[in-house]
Amino acid sequence: MFDKEKWMEIFATLQKNKLRTFLTSFSVAWGIFILIVLLGSGNGLQNGITHQFEQDATNSIWVYRGQTSMPYRGLQPGRRIKFTNQDYEATATEVKQVQAISSRLNIWQQRNLSYKQEYGSFDIIAVHDGTKEIEAVAVENGRFISKLDVQMSRKSVAISYKVRDALFKGEDPLGKYMKINNVPFKVVGVFHDPSERDNDRVYIPISTGQKVFTGGNEIQNLAITIPPELMNESVAVENQLRSSFAKRHTFNVDDKRAIYINNNLEEFKKFQGLFSGIKIFVWIIGIGTIISGIVGVSNIMIIVVKERTQEIGVRKALGATPRSIIGLILMESIFITGVAGYFGLVLGVGLLELLSPHMQSDFFMNPEADIRIAAGATILLIASGTLAGLIPARKAASIKPIEALREE
Repeated sequence: MFDKEKWMEIFATLQKNKLRTFLTSFSVAWGIFILIVLLGSGNGLQNGITHQFEQDATNSIWVYRGQTSMPYRGLQPGRRIKFTNQDYEATATEVKQVQAISSRLNIWQQRNLSYKQEYGSFDIIAVHDGTKEIEAVAVENGRFISKLDVQMSRKSVAISYKVRDALFKGEDPLGKYMKINNVPFKVVGVFHDPSERDNDRVYIPISTGQKVFTGGNEIQNLAITIPPELMNESVAVENQLRSSFAKRHTFNVDDKRAIYINNNLEEFKKFQGLFSGIKIFVWIIGIGTIISGIVGVSNIMIIVVKERTQEIGVRKALGATPRSIIGLILMESIFITGVAGYFGLVLGVGLLELLSPHMQSDFFMNPEADIRIAAGATILLIASGTLAGLIPARKAASIKPIEALREE
């Protein structure tokens, strides 16, 4: 029930000690402000890193060729490992957990693309059809490279929206023939990659790339995805891949430089653990800052109780219960921390909203404090205000009327 007299007393006390109340409130507001800004910034960093992982399938494992660093079965270190189609076929057969698989060949000799009188220089990458899932490619129009394209070595090409805009100038590219290093390829689809840097490319069937541009069976790397329900087996799959490649290319399975394996899932787990640690650290800093403010509030309330000793004594002599005395002190304490904390909360959220559009990058996105953080901060404020006023309130309730009336 709203007690007008109690609130009038609280406001009168605050009015009497303006500077002291302001400095105390500022310390509480600053603590909440710092907590919200740090948590929001941590979310921005996490969103950016998560977005980087989402640009490729999170459940993907990539295998890259390297150079041996250990002697093995009479072979000297320093051998360069070369991948071939056999590695693709063996992996597709041996690794039972494979969901999607693709090898890759980058055509580096020339990167000339043209259509009629329009020319451009873009990356040319020969792949299998599994790349669509591995790269998380979104097809805007038409289709992606298919299994039949690879089997029949078709001169098919899937182009990014950037290539479409640069070469076709508003014309529908589907079914049209463009030239890749002066060789005609039929456009079968237009795609958009979540990673903006990967939109400066076109995809062609790997069999076609090998026959037309390299004349061999060499591939540069290999990638697979595993089903989400088998995520816990990613390390076992990684070990199986290393063992299989070591046997096929005759190098020590413990030679980490012979081939490089990037397990996106395990890397993602590491980053998730890192961000959990960062959040705990931020909460510790924020709560520590808030505690310093709460100590200030508690000290203020102790001074208030001491200044009002005679008044409290008179109240008790007239029949005021200890519960009513405690309630009065707690109300004042919670009011100070609540208002100051809410002000800091609004300022923190407002600053994040103001800066968010100007702080977008590949590794930092949407630095915002979500509703859970706001709710947690609110609960923390109420608890802090209660804690700050509890000791002074108990002290006030223990004042004896006779001793209080003798107080000068």
